[in-house]
Amino acid sequence: MTTDGNNSTDNRITFESEGYLCLIGLNRVDKRNAFDSHMIGQLSAALTRYENDDSLRCALIFAHGEHFTAGLDLMELQDKWDKGAFEFSDDEIDPWGISGKRRTKPVVVAVQGTCFTAGIELMLNSDVVIASSTCNFAQMEVQRGIMPFGGATVRFVAAAGWQKAMPYLLTGKPFDAQTADKLNLVSEVVPSGTEYDRALTLAQQISTAAPLGVQGLLSSAQDASRHGAASALANIHSYLPDLFHSDDAKEGAMAMVERREAHFTGR
Repeated sequence: MTTDGNNSTDNRITFESEGYLCLIGLNRVDKRNAFDSHMIGQLSAALTRYENDDSLRCALIFAHGEHFTAGLDLMELQDKWDKGAFEFSDDEIDPWGISGKRRTKPVVVAVQGTCFTAGIELMLNSDVVIASSTCNFAQMEVQRGIMPFGGATVRFVAAAGWQKAMPYLLTGKPFDAQTADKLNLVSEVVPSGTEYDRALTLAQQISTAAPLGVQGLLSSAQDASRHGAASALANIHSYLPDLFHSDDAKEGAMAMVERREAHFTGR
């Protein structure tokens, strides 16, 4: 395992790499991991580092402490809305996938305790979400005089459906992990205290799959999400020539014939 050398308590985000995995931790425990401008910038930097490192194949976002996040630190952010706190350049990953560089590699999220507003939207912009059975959620922006702007107006509605989503979006009322599961906001609900280990197991499994295949799959699914099914289906065959002629495709076929585990190189 390698660890970012500056992982002090002053860092809002921790970053560790372990084999093909990177572990990204929300680390503002004294504020229930509420996002201020510094934490947002550090999370973007961590995800950009992951995206640009060819040796890393899957990221796991988790939280230090008892809570995933209390959402946005509105007091710290109130004079920064128009000063770039939520703006990302073309070479930066936006954790919420609104602007910036498009993420091409998978992200798994483990959620516990409180998960409010921007935390839900961070989940919705990930690929796999494992939630503790004791999680509590709320998309409460309308109770704070604003509206969700990290994707919930689109992704929450797409996941849950209009009639299921709107009671929570329009009122900001809280809901539990079992409701989040019914609303299709999470992948699995697991016993409290096991969410990190379960998410880590899935991240490890993803990281041993063929990287080019995983990235092609994600790209096609993102195409469908952003541009609709017709666009994704029209483009799906464009991935095949590079994949079928890759070393990984040959390795996958040989591993099947030889009845052994495949070892992919991403080439």
